[in-house]
Amino acid sequence: MRTVDVAEETGYSVQQVRDLERLGVIPPAARSDNGYRSYTTVHVHALRAYRGLAGALGPVEARRLLTALRAGTLTEAAAAVDEAHARLARERAEVLRAQGALRAIQDEETGPDGDSMTITELAEALGVRSSTLRFWEQEGLVEPERVTTLRARRYGPAAVGAARIVTALRAGGYGVPAVREIMGTLDGRDGLEETRRLLGDRLDRIAARSVALLRAGADLAEVVTAVRESAVQETAVPEVATPGAPPPPA
Repeated sequence: MRTVDVAEETGYSVQQVRDLERLGVIPPAARSDNGYRSYTTVHVHALRAYRGLAGALGPVEARRLLTALRAGTLTEAAAAVDEAHARLARERAEVLRAQGALRAIQDEETGPDGDSMTITELAEALGVRSSTLRFWEQEGLVEPERVTTLRARRYGPAAVGAARIVTALRAGGYGVPAVREIMGTLDGRDGLEETRRLLGDRLDRIAARSVALLRAGADLAEVVTAVRESAVQETAVPEVATPGAPPPPA
């Protein structure tokens, strides 16, 4: 296939196809004697897979994953794709917990967060660093309780719930000033409704990314299979006839 043929098949421009080849998203194209590129269906599958991965994980992670899929074993390739699905599942679970915390705030209940937590325990539960929680405290996003003479931080159920909401909003791309404004309005009905809408939008975007990853799955399978088959063919030892032995049957 010519570069223009691949571009038409995948919806990329000719320059984009060349750029993605240069970045390692697709395998290097074969070159004819006159220097023209020659592509195969594997390149088409790789470009389609990249589009889905970029929509699900972002372009940088998509490039890294596609490069790793071609270089690693089949087991490693499957594990990398499974981890991408798991990452989206973790993001979705965190937003759902944030929605639960928001409902608890609305109902003026302690919610499902249980007993108070240390900063280390909360950071581990949220998948963030302790320094991130300290930064959020400085910015007025989450207020912990201090209960020891060493002023060690402990977070009660309300603070844990607030931290879950902040985590979901920050992961959704909202800056600190926007999150501070949102957290400051949670006492009012309008603030609750707006936060509920934002968290719902976040779930919708995660769902769209999950669908993009699913669509990339079939093309990823074609790329990985083709690479594995090519590797097997390159390492296969040709059969050498033994002198004096009868020729193989026709």
